[in-house]
Parts: sequence; structure tokens; C-alpha cells
Amino acid sequence: MSRDESLPDPGRRLVFILALACGVSVANVYFAQAISPLIASGLGVSQDSAALVTTATQVGYAAGLFLLVPLGDRVRHRPLIVTLLLLTGLGLTAASLAPALGFLVGASAVVGITTVVPQIIIPMAAGLVPDGRRGALVGTLLGGLLAGVLLARTFGGVVGEWLGWRGPYIVAAGLALVLAAVLAVTVPTTAPTSRERYPSLLAATLRLLRTEPDLRRSVFYQAMLFAGFSAAWTSLALLIDGPVYGFGAQVVGLIALAGAGAVFCTPVAGRWVDRKGPEVVTLVCVLGAIVAAGVLVAGSLGGGVGLAAVILGMLLLDIAVQCGQVANQARIFALRPEARSRLNTVYMTGTFTGASVGSWLGVRAFMLWGWYAVCGLVATLALLALLRHTLRRSTQGAAAQAPHRTEAPTSP
Repeated sequence: MSRDESLPDPGRRLVFILALACGVSVANVYFAQAISPLIASGLGVSQDSAALVTTATQVGYAAGLFLLVPLGDRVRHRPLIVTLLLLTGLGLTAASLAPALGFLVGASAVVGITTVVPQIIIPMAAGLVPDGRRGALVGTLLGGLLAGVLLARTFGGVVGEWLGWRGPYIVAAGLALVLAAVLAVTVPTTAPTSRERYPSLLAATLRLLRTEPDLRRSVFYQAMLFAGFSAAWTSLALLIDGPVYGFGAQVVGLIALAGAGAVFCTPVAGRWVDRKGPEVVTLVCVLGAIVAAGVLVAGSLGGGVGLAAVILGMLLLDIAVQCGQVANQARIFALRPEARSRLNTVYMTGTFTGASVGSWLGVRAFMLWGWYAVCGLVATLALLALLRHTLRRSTQGAAAQAPHRTEAPTSP
């Protein structure tokens, strides 16, 4: 069985708490995007230098995904989750006290490493339900995660304008510690699915990347989409704060709040995955990201028309990326039930490596060529994902027509 029969199905209350935990935790990776100009002003550095805070958090998150998430297969989930939240709270506190940019970048990397709780919760929860409900459950948890991604920028922008750039770090530290206390009594007791030693877990993670073509494909799809997503959001603060609009961090937060409608799409995407399979949803999401890039181009016009285009384009991009996440994670969780944390490690490490590179490329593109270049970058990355999806379909079609083959390969 792909589900641990010794555990009860999660009720609505537990699912809500887990979704909330995903959202609050993941917000730590994103709220700095909205306050980058405030950090630059407060620490007396350039805006592109201040953007290193976001990049460092995402690089740390990618490292934490590789180094810590595999432990979800080896140790009990409850103590692992609570410990990581406590460490995240301490890292955020250190960041709030940073005297200079270098210290803040280092503290942000530490926060990124420890704030991988959502990627431990999601595989754990996937093992609590039968196969036919997995897409819907993953979609619900990712809805909570998406709410955290979007509202993080609203939170960062609004609190940053009121209390300065250190304010969001102080509040986030308090939330992490409260969440640790709540999850210490609500996360169900689970048994590890592996007895392998830690080095063996990491080695097994790398073997999965080599032996599972559907895992490699899922990583590529989401890395491309998430790189474009991260490039757009990291550059958006520079656009809104620049001469085209001349607004502050609070407006970036309000734009993120306007995109909160995407939260309601991930549960729908999960049910669609359960009925149609992940391939259809993946294709729709990739095409949606390309359309979003086209809409975002009009953001360079400024004024009401430009701002409306930014809001609509970011909403479409949010929906595409987060629904793509549902499809890709449903695909990989069906591969090897006993290794879901390790599968998720590979997947999310690749995804956030893409996000880190996307943040860096987005800022470079904006500083050199402006918002048009950022939109072009988003479109190019989505087109690469579309090309990979098209090549897979072509390969499967050719294999199905070959009379001497009894089974088409899953992926080239």
C-alpha cells in the first residue's frame, strides 16, 4: 500500500493547521523581496546589492532541501519539524539585528536552510491518504503555501513601511516560535520509512535523480517556471520603486495581495490532476506562464494601464507556477511511496536552484535592459519547459507506433 494504514486520514482541522504551517514557514523565503529597497536605504548599499538578501535566502533554502528534507524518511516528523521551526526563529532574530549587509546575507542563508518545513509536511501528509485523494490534499496544502508566498510580500511591504526593514524579521521570528509550539502537539506521530544512515540517504537521493526520468522531467518543468516567477517578483520591487511608478514597498505588497486569488486555484488543480493526470495540467501551466509574460510587458507603460497589467500578469504567473507545482509533486509522489521525502528533496532542490538563478538573472536583466528584458526572460524559460514537454510527447508517440516495442519509455 502507498499509504501507512496505521495512521488515520487527516481531518479538516489538521489539514488546515498543516496548510497554515506551510504558508507561515515559506513566507520567510519571500518577504525580503518586497523590502529590498528599504534594506538598501537602511544599510546604505545599492539596490542590486540588497537583492543579494533574497538570493541568499533562496540558495540557503535549496541547500536545506538537499541536506535536511531527506531526514523526513529517516526520523519522526514531529521533532524534526519543531526543531527546524525553532532554528528558523533564531535565524530571523539574528537577521533583525544585522549591523551590515554581509551579516544580513549570512543570516538570511541560515533562515533559508532551516525553513524547509513545508517540504517535510507535504510528503508526510501525502502518506496519510489513499492515491485517489492525494492530488486534492497536495493541492490544499500548496494552496496554503501559495498564500504564504503571496502574503509574504504584502506582509513585508506593509510592516516594512510601518516599522522599517527590521520589523518583518522580528514579527516573522515570533510567528515561527508560536508555530513550533502549535505543531508540537498537532503533528501526528509517524514512523520512519527508512533506516538508512544519513550519508546513504543523500546518496539515495542522487540515485533517484539518475534512475527516475519522470522525476528529472518534473524538476526541469518547475525549475524553469519558478526561475521566471522569481525573476519577475525580485525585479518587481525595482520597477515599482523606480522612475516609471515611484511607489514604495507597500505597493509591492498590495500587488501581491491582489494576486491572492491564485490560492483558490491549487485545490482545483489538485482535483484536476486526480481526474485528468498531471500531464494536462503541466501543459496548461506552461502555456499560462507564456501568456503571463506577454501581459507583463505592458507594465513598462506606467500609469493605471501599466499597473493593471502588472497585477494581472503576476496573478497569471502565480497561478501557472503554483498549479504546476501541484501537478509535478503529484507525479513524483506516485513514483516511490517509501521515498517521498527523498523524491521531494530532489524536486525542490532543483526548483529552488532555478529560483535562485532566476532571482540573480532577473535583477541583472532589469539593471542592464529594464523590465522588457525581465519579461523576455520569463517567456524564454517557459518556452524551454514547453519544448521539453513537446519532445516527450513526440518520443512517446513514436514509441507507441513502433511495432517491436511493447512498452513506451517514460522519458528520453
